Amino acid sequence: MPNSPQTVRFVFILTAFVSSALLFMVEPLAARMVLPTFGGSPQVWNSCMVFFQAALLLGYLYAHVLSSKLSVRTQRIVHVVLLVVAFMVLPMTTHSTWFEAVRNRAAGATEAGGLVLFALFGLVGLPFFAISANSSLLQSWFSKTSDPSAKGPYFLYAAGNVGSMIALLAYPIVLEPLFGISEQAGLWKIGFGVLVLFIGLASALSIPKSQATSEPLENRASGDLAPTTWAQRRLWIVLSAVPSSLLLGVTTYLTSNIAPIPLLWIIPLAFYLLTFILVFARQPKTPDVLLGRILSVLAVPLAVVIVLGSAQPILQLGTLHVAGFFIAAWMCHSRLAKAKPDPTHLTEFFFWVALGGVIGGAFNALLAPVTFNSLLEYPLAIAAACMLRPTSKTGFEKSDWIVPAAVLALTVGIALFLPHVPMLAKPGWQRTLFGIGLPVLLAFFGVDRPLRFGLSLAAVFVVQSVVHVASAGSVIAEERSFFGVHRVVVSDHGRLHELDHGNTIHGIQDLKQRDMPLTYYHPSGPIGQVMLKMPPQRAAFVGLGVGSLAAYGQPGQHFTYYEIDPIVDKIAKDPRYFTFLKDSSAKVDVVLGDARLTLAQSNEKFNLIVLDAFSSDAIPVHLLTTEAIKMYLSKLADHGVLAFHISNHYLDLAPVLLANARELNLARLYQSDGATQDEEADGKRQSQWFLLARKTVDFTPLLDTRDFDEPEDIRVRPWTDDYCNVIGAFKAREE
Repeated sequence: MPNSPQTVRFVFILTAFVSSALLFMVEPLAARMVLPTFGGSPQVWNSCMVFFQAALLLGYLYAHVLSSKLSVRTQRIVHVVLLVVAFMVLPMTTHSTWFEAVRNRAAGATEAGGLVLFALFGLVGLPFFAISANSSLLQSWFSKTSDPSAKGPYFLYAAGNVGSMIALLAYPIVLEPLFGISEQAGLWKIGFGVLVLFIGLASALSIPKSQATSEPLENRASGDLAPTTWAQRRLWIVLSAVPSSLLLGVTTYLTSNIAPIPLLWIIPLAFYLLTFILVFARQPKTPDVLLGRILSVLAVPLAVVIVLGSAQPILQLGTLHVAGFFIAAWMCHSRLAKAKPDPTHLTEFFFWVALGGVIGGAFNALLAPVTFNSLLEYPLAIAAACMLRPTSKTGFEKSDWIVPAAVLALTVGIALFLPHVPMLAKPGWQRTLFGIGLPVLLAFFGVDRPLRFGLSLAAVFVVQSVVHVASAGSVIAEERSFFGVHRVVVSDHGRLHELDHGNTIHGIQDLKQRDMPLTYYHPSGPIGQVMLKMPPQRAAFVGLGVGSLAAYGQPGQHFTYYEIDPIVDKIAKDPRYFTFLKDSSAKVDVVLGDARLTLAQSNEKFNLIVLDAFSSDAIPVHLLTTEAIKMYLSKLADHGVLAFHISNHYLDLAPVLLANARELNLARLYQSDGATQDEEADGKRQSQWFLLARKTVDFTPLLDTRDFDEPEDIRVRPWTDDYCNVIGAFKAREE
């Protein structure tokens, strides 16, 4: 009995769903597998992203070549064989000979980007490449079936993105809390095996009945079917690149400037996938003209809050940024879906779409950090999206260039004029109105022409990224690395120097009290008590900041900082900005690199090791695991102490360290220290510190104070290189 169209359609939908779900599961899984070896720096994550985007592009290219050069029957045989081979050689373990060679080379490497790519290739390279081709191949094969929907197979792309979204949400919520990395890898292998069966079944159910339909696509193109043009390809690339850039831009901006919440990146990515689901559905309802109008309205308040650097209120501002991104991505992808070709050119279409995604991602991840000193790529992507707004007004007019030039001149003129007017020299509504409101209002007057409007907004963004009209103090230095944007801000008539990373303060120095460590390192705070009551002869500080702890240094002491960001090292050592390192009476060294790697290579024994490295408002996960703590203990002298700075707004890390302490049979102390209004005025900030030692007696100098105590007994599973549960560490309420 011939297979019914409903059965064939169901098998294809299920296969597309499983295939995409596996792709989105393996990306965070593979990245987590390489993390302990290469450290938690953004370069590692950027390298992972580059690898997966490049592998996806190669997968789409392979699918296009396969479908255009081989008969359908041969395509299926070749692809099924590739999947079987990938399954047979699938390692998915860091205990292989391949990964051991990578680990040995990483120990002495100064630049690990290439090694990360090499490691990922050995872990998941071939299976990821094979799975990435499934989406376009399945759609191409389905278009040859007798199903009534065969002429519009793009709905399978929507089904695949549903699988991607579910996998995206399930990984941190279900998989990571319940399973270790090795268990996740085992589950993924099983899923891959099931996928191979599904692909084989889909292939068997959709074998063409005639030789004509089994020929390569290029041999079956009808005379009436026009070939794709370079104008079409450029449009596909642009409409893919801008949302891809926006995705990374809004994610970086939210986690740096609005709320450095772990896993916040899931929200923009989920909405990004949702746009593909909406526009490639079987009966999409995508009013891109209306979406363009909404985007134009949202772009104005977005421009204002971006220029102001507003971070409060978090919920409302976060919603505004995500809404603007969602509408822009939906509009671009709607235009992309409406520009999709006949299924004959389907595989080529998805290749160019993937190329656009790679270009957008590479612009943000690779080019922007070495080109801009601020997160300028995000507002520029908003301006680019406004230029892509569909409109009936085509062609160029002189005003499309004159108005943006006028906006540029006005913005520069106002920025130069403001400091000379007493009423406008300081931040306030008057300064905001004149310095930001007027240029944005003039830009909005050109909203009826997308190019004019987008260029006008871009002019405002570029000027404001240089002059910092909205800054509460004078920005005397601004530099950017792959780790983020760092600003040195001077306030209180030049008295206070502050190092900011987004809306996170990494240190303050009062030039009238240069030897006074402030913020989280105040003498009355937890780490201040440790430094004063247990002065270490040798200390290792993971995380440099502005070098505040060096202020406690005395002759004969030796402090070694381990800092991953060379820009932070440069700023902290420059006496024009901060002098803690220069003024310290102790000998102070700075070692660059990820502490998990560089500290492990040290031959010294330290009396005190301070973990003060932060990423997304919390210590990077790989620095908290039991394996990491064992390494710290191997570098700790007899009676030495480990001090973890765990202050943050969103995660409660004390139970995690308590669980790890129990696992390793370590003594522990905890202090959550507040700050009075007078202390805050004096520069002190609230902080939480967790201390570990081999024996309770090692804490003797601290036991005569009630400030330190046993942490609250909350039972959680210890974190290891194989297991962590970030979702479970979120605070139930704000303290």
